[in-house]
Amino acid sequence: MSALPAERLQPRFWWSRDDLDYVDGRLHFAGGDVAALADAVEGPLFLYGQARVAANLARLQGALAGVGRPTRVYYAMKSNRHVPLLEAMARWGRSGIDACSPDEVDRALAAGFAAANISFTGTAVSNRDLSRLLAHPELTINCDSVGQIRRIGERAPGRAIGIRVNPERGTGYGGSERLTYAGSAATKFGIYRAQWGEALATARAYGLKVTSLHFHVGCGYLTTELDAWDAAVGAARGFLDDAPDVTAVNVGGGLGLPHREGDRPLDLARWAAILARHFRGRDVTVAVEPGDYLVKDAGVLVLGVVDVETKRDTTFVSVDGGFNLAPEPVYYDLPCEPAACTPRSFDAASWRPVTIAGNINEALDTWAQDKPMPPLAEGDRIAFLNAGGYGAAMSSNHCMRGAFTEMLLSG
Repeated sequence: MSALPAERLQPRFWWSRDDLDYVDGRLHFAGGDVAALADAVEGPLFLYGQARVAANLARLQGALAGVGRPTRVYYAMKSNRHVPLLEAMARWGRSGIDACSPDEVDRALAAGFAAANISFTGTAVSNRDLSRLLAHPELTINCDSVGQIRRIGERAPGRAIGIRVNPERGTGYGGSERLTYAGSAATKFGIYRAQWGEALATARAYGLKVTSLHFHVGCGYLTTELDAWDAAVGAARGFLDDAPDVTAVNVGGGLGLPHREGDRPLDLARWAAILARHFRGRDVTVAVEPGDYLVKDAGVLVLGVVDVETKRDTTFVSVDGGFNLAPEPVYYDLPCEPAACTPRSFDAASWRPVTIAGNINEALDTWAQDKPMPPLAEGDRIAFLNAGGYGAAMSSNHCMRGAFTEMLLSG
């Protein structure tokens, strides 16, 4: 990854790194001056750093090398489906695609991924969906319900399938229940142990060969959640004993990254050691399907300041984009850290707490509350970090304010 083009004169922030920092008083990302790039377009701008995605992928694959089994990475494209990024990843040839809808499969194929390198795991999969999916015999389909197994058997008897299981254990960022997909409460995801016999019997009735076992137990977990993730992997591994034809175990995604000062990066070595311990001696390929881990910190959302005004005891900094552009901070409490693009001061003593508010007529539409920021004025730009995943891909046109520009930077 290339270094920034000039000497840093300012202190590093908790989020600073080689491709994201201030240079001569201006925020630079992926080799570009963020404010200058935003000035060249109208309205909200998502910037993605191609080199950061590649570095994240290389770091993950380096850790997987310690698992002691063959491994595969499937990029969860629901996190970011920007076509130039998908095309770049297809050219690299270092990962496949995790898809969760037929349209995602079609986009992955158009971007250059072969069907054999796409793993589909969806929920509430309709017969319309199945008709499109089954047109690709080499596509891996991980079934989420007994009914889905039956409907595939009726349409494509003898096909190889995967099954998504629910180990009834899971974890997510900070232990959040909203980010935990398997646990004490019943969820819609996967086949439970009580259904496992029925699922296997249904597959046998149609000559379906179960070659893949899949589970995904939560989102955004960090090192502090690895004990819970370890328990979930152990519970999911138990399903293997009844499925002798399984050649691949997909452990899902959910690998997290720091969102707040004080968060520490996921200990990938410990994460990989958990996989090595659970699958040692098992003749399977271990697959993982990260989204966040590859792209979230490889993107920023740049918004313009349109108003700065104190109301009662709160200073509101209003920006020209709302939570509809990146809903995760509101839905899941996974914040996008704000950074002024051209701070007037790096002296923290001059910074004051502000509430950064968006342009959607909803009370939820705040980007940050009581956040210390340097002095800001109309026309300034703020970059919201960790916007590379589940930002544009989750956006809506609520209040008809859904327009934005996306740009992939090669630096």
